[in-house]
Amino acid sequence: MFPAVLRSVLLLSILQTLAKGVPEVATKRQATQLREQYDFVILGGGTAGLTIADRLSEAFPRKAVLVIEYGDIEYGRGFFDPPQVEHAPGFPGASTWTFNSLPSPHVANKTATVVAGKVVGGSSCVNGQFFDRGSRHDFDAWDAATGVAEFDRSEHRWNWEGLFPYFKKSVTFTVPPETSVEKFGYTWDDSVYGGTTPIHSSYPPFQWADLPIVRDALKEMGVLSRQECAGGDKAGMCWVPTSQHPTTSRRSHSGLGHYAAVNATRDNYDLLVRHQAVRVVYPDRQAQGGRPPLVEVRALSDGRLFNVTARLEVIISAGALHTPTILHRSGFGPTEILQKAGISTVVDLPGVGANLQDHSASIIEWNCESIHSINGVKDTKPLDLSPLPPDMYDPAFIADATAGFDETPARGPYTLAMRNTAIYIPLTNMSTDFESITTTIKQQLATPPSDNAATYLPPDISTSQPMAAGYQHQLALLLALHSNPSAPSLEVPFGGGTSLSTVNLHPFSRGTVRLNATHPLEQPVLDYRAGSNPVDLAVAAAHLRHLRRIITTPTLRARGAVEVRPGANVATTEQLVDYVRRSVQLSIHHPCCTAAMLPRELGGVVGKDLRVHGAEGLRVADMSVALLLPSSHTSSLAYAIGEKTQAADIIIQEWSQAE
Repeated sequence: MFPAVLRSVLLLSILQTLAKGVPEVATKRQATQLREQYDFVILGGGTAGLTIADRLSEAFPRKAVLVIEYGDIEYGRGFFDPPQVEHAPGFPGASTWTFNSLPSPHVANKTATVVAGKVVGGSSCVNGQFFDRGSRHDFDAWDAATGVAEFDRSEHRWNWEGLFPYFKKSVTFTVPPETSVEKFGYTWDDSVYGGTTPIHSSYPPFQWADLPIVRDALKEMGVLSRQECAGGDKAGMCWVPTSQHPTTSRRSHSGLGHYAAVNATRDNYDLLVRHQAVRVVYPDRQAQGGRPPLVEVRALSDGRLFNVTARLEVIISAGALHTPTILHRSGFGPTEILQKAGISTVVDLPGVGANLQDHSASIIEWNCESIHSINGVKDTKPLDLSPLPPDMYDPAFIADATAGFDETPARGPYTLAMRNTAIYIPLTNMSTDFESITTTIKQQLATPPSDNAATYLPPDISTSQPMAAGYQHQLALLLALHSNPSAPSLEVPFGGGTSLSTVNLHPFSRGTVRLNATHPLEQPVLDYRAGSNPVDLAVAAAHLRHLRRIITTPTLRARGAVEVRPGANVATTEQLVDYVRRSVQLSIHHPCCTAAMLPRELGGVVGKDLRVHGAEGLRVADMSVALLLPSSHTSSLAYAIGEKTQAADIIIQEWSQAE
């Protein structure tokens, strides 16, 4: 372990130096530094893109790999690192994209704000570091039969059995020290891990003192504790590791693990930063010409355009919000939308930029009798517990916390990231709402898509037969998930405190990502259309009704807990739905599914081999290819997609056989 620690500390030092502006020889910054051609060109240096580049350059030492990244190399500080004093949601440190959606009329015209990494390493550099995995039922549904024979017979499996080896391979998990296990009660199962990659997950040596209060209250609600939730079964209370190094407690991300850790030893692996992948271009506008497309690139320094040649293939890995815009600019998408932007259609694929999904969240909050003030700020800190977040306002405490973070091994509150525990509850456990919700879903499925379910789709694709049929297929999968007593519908991550978020894991509403027709090189137009399928509002109300029972548990009653939000006067389903409309957070920064893996007949964009339908030498590999949101935060799946893209005989075996 000691050499691995030294290597990680060295890599951290390298990126800290780079953040100060010292150039790195292997990093390219202008077209003149590039080779005449590459074998593989990857558009996007994020979580999945760098994983693919690492594995391809390793497997084919004589083939040249190029990654084109809009951002630059930066130090990716953690979610809760010095000098922060409040452990609150934020995206400090590395550069980010901020997307603001159109208003959603079904939820009081609220807008979604979505943040993604604009940096080498992508969102793995700026996320909350909550490193859980989805339920096996999510992926079994994703891979379920479609009735399209060619698609269903594919050798590539994206079910749990097909993905689990790549979840394991994608991360190195480090067992916590005995002192932490005894103090906090961490549990895990070694058999669900086993990777040796320099992408790390671990448990911190610190937790706030009120964490056991919430855990005890949830147990009193009947939530069962699980030893491990990363092995496919996660209904219950789970410990969740953090994407950080186990000794330094610094963020572990793909910029470190899949670029800085390997680039010095790979003379076939190039990274071009501060350049925008504009589009892919088939010289004769025919995507079936037998050769991969050229890649048109724009230098951010002066706006100059130039082409990069890929000898074998191009892989788009720009994320769920930028991958569709690259495809749109390339002529892939709904013809009507492309025409409005003055773009000729290369392949008519109405699913490009459709099927947008994200996790949303609502809040319950309570107050306790034991309250006090720190520096005049009222806080709900129980007087008999320490340490708690308000202690961060004590100069002596924060000085010690900062010193502890710089020790080896690191200690103290700054070793925390987002949280390390959550509950995952199936809808079937919410007995008062389960039957009415599933009845509504069945009614949406009961008639032909053109008569019912398709009315919940965005207007610009609701008349598309493939899109209507594809949504009908998804509704059937969602009905099965919500009827499954082992498939979570609700996530509640927590780390103590006096509020909890109810996260809707499997939304029914579908939004869009569309090219900005007047400024096609700028940010896309997001339309979340939250609540456009009313099932989402009913599910959110059910989640709130179920979770607010925590306030009546013996543990919280003993502390004088009184509900603040939604409030005791919000009692009926209609009142809860209204509360959701007014208060819901539309995005917790998990966009996905905008180039979905489905047959073309069902509105899909890629096949199970990740090839874009109707195109030669072009694949997509990032969170946009997911069909449904997983019951987890998305970074672990993004890594697994990157690993499976190259490792499961999808690219490496294909080109190994061709040599």
